[in-house]
Amino acid sequence: MPAPTSNLSGWARRRLKGIVRRLAVSGAVELGERVSIGIGSSVWAPCSLVIESDVYIGRYCTVMVDGRIGRGTMIANNVGIIGRKDHDVAAIGVPVRYAPWVGDSESTRSRLSLTTEIGEDVWVGYGAILLSGISVGQGAVIAAGAVVKDDVEPHAIVAGNPARRVGMRFSEADVVIHEERLASFWRSRTR
Repeated sequence: MPAPTSNLSGWARRRLKGIVRRLAVSGAVELGERVSIGIGSSVWAPCSLVIESDVYIGRYCTVMVDGRIGRGTMIANNVGIIGRKDHDVAAIGVPVRYAPWVGDSESTRSRLSLTTEIGEDVWVGYGAILLSGISVGQGAVIAAGAVVKDDVEPHAIVAGNPARRVGMRFSEADVVIHEERLASFWRSRTR
């Protein structure tokens, strides 16, 4: 069965993508050029999230962190990039449902929000969960279903719960070649 947008004209398809984007994005989010956000996804930041150009966010994703997602990154469907301490579970005398939340006020934002940095050219696989306060290095691959609670080095492949390095995307020699060609690719995109 063809995709629901396959029978639409170019104008209608662009219009539909614009509507999806407006419904999906709220809060302090800045979008670069050619950012694609799938149907059913929600992107929000309490203070500041920059999503650089050429980022793809699949369907039914939840991205609710401060930080940055680098250009050329691909996030598969059903991924969660979420706060690890968005609710103050240590609040005494308050049901957790009513405890202070990262979006409540400036003071809770500064106290609860942890910055998440995702480098350029990263692939986050289906159903992965990335907890806030981490750094994912350029060119890394996060396997489907992985739960990432610690930093990921550049070009590493991580899998599991908790995610651990299971390999490297390139050899050291190939990293140099990849980075040179990637730089050339990005220069050609800005012309």
